[in-house]
Amino acid sequence: QVQLVESGGGLVQAGGSLRLSCAASGYIGAATMGWYRQAPGLEREMVATVTSGGITDYADSLRGRFIASRDNAKNTLSLQMNSLKPEDTGVYYCNLRRRHTPQINVWGQGIQVTVSS
Repeated sequence: QVQLVESGGGLVQAGGSLRLSCAASGYIGAATMGWYRQAPGLEREMVATVTSGGITDYADSLRGRFIASRDNAKNTLSLQMNSLKPEDTGVYYCNLRRRHTPQINVWGQGIQVTVSS
């Protein structure tokens, strides 16, 4: 089965940048990969998704600051985060999902991103 491993998190000051990476092991096939995040006390929210065909969607509030990139050959997904704000703090999760048969929904372990003011 597919496994997802995130890397690149850490501590950064407001206004700075950070780049997250997600590496997938195993066969992916045609599926959407995405980044989600969860702040303490809040529900998990979508950050960005990229289909196997390269179609990218972003949360409206993040469009223009965050850039998601997918490398199908390497089975990786990255998230370039710019102009970071304290409210961007949270645990970021990589996700692999396919809604049609055979359905799949896999999550990474999550990685902490902390933005100081």
